[in-house]
This record gives sequence, C-alpha cells and structure tokens, in this order.
Amino acid sequence: MSAPTTWAQRRKDRIDDTAGRSLSADALRRLRRSPTAIVGAVIIGVFVLVSVFAPLLAPHDPAQAFPQLLDQLRPGSIPGPQPGFLLGSDQNGRDEFSRMILASRQTLLVGVLATVFGLAAGLVIGVLAGAFGGWIDTVLMRVTDVLLSIPSLLLAISVAALAARPSQTTVIIAVALVNVPIFARLLRGSMLAQRDSDHVLAATALGVKRRAVVLRHMLPNAIGPVIVQATLTLATAILDAAALSFLGLGDADPARAEWGLMLASAQPYLDVRPGLAVYPAIAIIVVALGFTLLGESLREAIDPKGRR
Repeated sequence: MSAPTTWAQRRKDRIDDTAGRSLSADALRRLRRSPTAIVGAVIIGVFVLVSVFAPLLAPHDPAQAFPQLLDQLRPGSIPGPQPGFLLGSDQNGRDEFSRMILASRQTLLVGVLATVFGLAAGLVIGVLAGAFGGWIDTVLMRVTDVLLSIPSLLLAISVAALAARPSQTTVIIAVALVNVPIFARLLRGSMLAQRDSDHVLAATALGVKRRAVVLRHMLPNAIGPVIVQATLTLATAILDAAALSFLGLGDADPARAEWGLMLASAQPYLDVRPGLAVYPAIAIIVVALGFTLLGESLREAIDPKGRR
C-alpha cells in the first residue's frame, strides 16, 4: 500500500513542479513583452547602478565647498551649470551634481532596508495567522487592523517623532513599521487560500508534519503576491522616507546628501534657484515611477485576473 502511495505522491509532486515552472515561464515571457515592465526595469537598473557606483561616478566630494562657486554666491544669486559643475552649485557652494549622485545611494539604502524589515516582520505575522488560525489569527489581525486604520504617512511621522534624535535609523524603522501590516494581511489571505488547496490536503492526508506543510507547501505558493507587493512598496518607501526627511524627521546632518533633505534645504531659495528643488523632486518621482511600473507589470504577469 505504501509503494503505490509513494509513487502517486511523487507523480503529483512532478505535476505541481511542472505547473509551477510553466506559470513562472509564462510570467517571465509576459514581462519581456511588456513595454511598461521594460521601462520600469530600465529606470530601476540605472538607479541601482548609479547608487552602487556613486563614489566613482561623482566628480567631486559632495560635502566640499569650492572657492570658485563660493565666489559667485550672492544673496540673490546661486551659480548655475558651468564647466566642471554640471548642475551648478547649491546654496553652500557645493557641487549639486555630485550631491544628487551620492543621494541616490542613501535613498536606495533607506528604501530597501525599510522594505526588507517590513517584509520580514509581515511574513512572520502572516504565516502565523494564516497557518494556525484561531486566537493567534484573531489577535494578530486585530493589531494589523489598528495599524492599517492609520494613514501610512501619519503613522510614519508619529513613529519617527518619538525618537529623541532623528536619524536614518528612525526613518527606516518608521517606514518599515508602516509596511508590516500590508505584508501581513496579504500573506495571511494567500495562506488561507492555500490551506484548502489540493496539494495541502494531500500532504496532510499523507501524514506530513504541519511545519513541513506550512513551509514546503503553503508558503512557497502563497508568497508570490507578497513579492509583487514588495516591489510596489519600494516606491512608497522611497516617497515616505523623502517625506520624513523633508519634514525634518530624518538625518539632520546638512552635509549628508539625501534627496528629501536636499528638497527641504532648497525651499528658502526657490525664487533664487528653483533647480535646487526641481532636481531632487524629479529624481524621487522617476525612481518611484520605475518601481511602480515594474510592480504593476509583475502583478499582471503573475495574476491572470489582473491582466487587461
């Protein structure tokens, strides 16, 4: 009796594995043919490359004030683009182009870390709630509902404001906490959908331990939508981090190049040199757009119901 059962299980595993590969191949094929996905991937690729190689690409030290720029600073005038300084000077005589390049690294660091930490905590909560149910599910989801009931930016501001000394770490924690309930709720729903699937019921009937059922059968099939959401969340994480820095709740060091802080520092000089605010604003918008385009394309490629 055990031999046929083992053979049947192996056959079913091969079928499931083949189906999974077919779905993955179909999703990848759709992404390759999607102009939206290509544009988003190109934007993200350029952003990542600039961030990784920022010290090599920046022509000058972003914290250094240059005498030739300082000599041109006037109460009503800030030097614009000129030889050696592609975007001109900031309000302190520093190279704006070098600061824009180095700021991309800070933005990538904050966005990725906040998303990863939020994803990790959300996965733990979602797995516990979706796999075990009962009072564990009830308690975790009520806490999640409370967090979701608060507007994300307001929650991030509240968390960041609790810190005695604003820093990049407080921004990462605040933005990550905002993302936790999103991932938790999404994964919990996917886990519940997997709980009654044929392969989970078959594994349970064959006596597979609950831990193995959750980690080997339920979680791998439920995590797809969460990965897609993580791509979209990177866009909101970058926007939230820039907003916190703009409001003075991030790293207050004026020597640090960060797009949100640069945008805030440029406000008094909008009439004199609007480019100081335009450059970081455009960079934030374009990067967020790139992650959004790729995330939406991933969602359409993976979920047949979301295809147009």
